[in-house]
Amino acid sequence: MPNLLFILMIGFGLLSLVFFILAFVALRRRSIVKSTIVLLVALLFLTLGLLFGAVSVGTKGYLALTQEEVAAVVRTEPMGNKVFLAHFEFSDGRKASYRLEGDALYVDAHILKWKPVVNILGLHTVYELDRVSGRYMNIEEEIKRPRTMFLLSEKKPVNMFNLRTRYSFLQPFLDAEYGSAAFVELKKPVTLEIRVSTTGLLIREIES
Repeated sequence: MPNLLFILMIGFGLLSLVFFILAFVALRRRSIVKSTIVLLVALLFLTLGLLFGAVSVGTKGYLALTQEEVAAVVRTEPMGNKVFLAHFEFSDGRKASYRLEGDALYVDAHILKWKPVVNILGLHTVYELDRVSGRYMNIEEEIKRPRTMFLLSEKKPVNMFNLRTRYSFLQPFLDAEYGSAAFVELKKPVTLEIRVSTTGLLIREIES
């Protein structure tokens, strides 16, 4: 995702390099005013290139969301005493299993919805499953008993969701950014679909 961002990053990076060279040439000719103007243009292009690069890297791992989609299929395997295995098969084909403690399966996700003005860059509503954990239905157990939690999202040097919460300059481009979570109590071995819609996460039992 998306190729246009990568092209813009490379394009502005090359333009900044050209203008840095021109600024150096102007400086060698002792043209202070010209070299200063060209240097500022080079810095502008460099900043734009870094911005597009940060957005491109920050949205790595996010999946485009246009309607309700299956993000993962989960098969649960009770192991007794409020312990169960959750076998995940993600929409990209990855598989992973997690040993969780509790009465319920709890999953959360990040959802980013871009404004139409940014859609021309190929940025549309995207989502990324973030964490899975076990959840106790009794609040006393939730407080006192062991908690288990695992990361589902990809580790990345830059995360667009974190960037948005830190930097207000991205606000004009994002229509909404929010976390969504869902849980389902497990009373028997089941196969579940973790679905993502533009309104958030859904968990549905399906026939295995």
